[in-house]
Amino acid sequence: AGNDRVSIKNGMQKAKDIILKEIMSMSRTISLEKMDEVAQVAIISANGDRDIGNSIADAVKRVGKEGVITVEESKGSKELEVELTTGMQFDRGYLSPYFITNNEKMIVELDDPYLLITEKKLNIIQPLLPVLEAVVKSGRPLLIIAEDIEGEALSTLVINKLRGGLKVAAVKAPGFGDRRKEMLEDIATLTGAKYV
Repeated sequence: AGNDRVSIKNGMQKAKDIILKEIMSMSRTISLEKMDEVAQVAIISANGDRDIGNSIADAVKRVGKEGVITVEESKGSKELEVELTTGMQFDRGYLSPYFITNNEKMIVELDDPYLLITEKKLNIIQPLLPVLEAVVKSGRPLLIIAEDIEGEALSTLVINKLRGGLKVAAVKAPGFGDRRKEMLEDIATLTGAKYV
């Protein structure tokens, strides 16, 4: 009682800084060459479960220091499985079945497409027209990854795809919030595209 909020906040900030400094002084870097150390940390993180810990260590060994590991709950199976994906994969489908290029497999396949990556919602076609005209002239396909594509923008893309003038597909951007922006930037970096 009697302490003002600013003093309390400043005290908490100082305490946080001291605690973080102490934790950092106790920590040590684990070398990925010493997989037994990686496994020990993974087993501790997995609440002592050796199977899970060893699977995580195996995943770390396979992807290396710069790789990304995603842990997902299995649907139906209780088995542990480590799956290596080279490149990038995200679980979003095409926004319209009219974008399908392989009717037998019900998938969209684009060879060497241009990429338009944006975190914006696209619902009018006007801002896309210069891009679409350049893509049509080039003869290459276009993959659009956006927060959402609907209305006039989506219908115009579908109509032009059906008429054969434009090889295009559109997908909803993966992730949510700040994570979405990071994933879109990752896709742009990985593919050499420019994130807009």
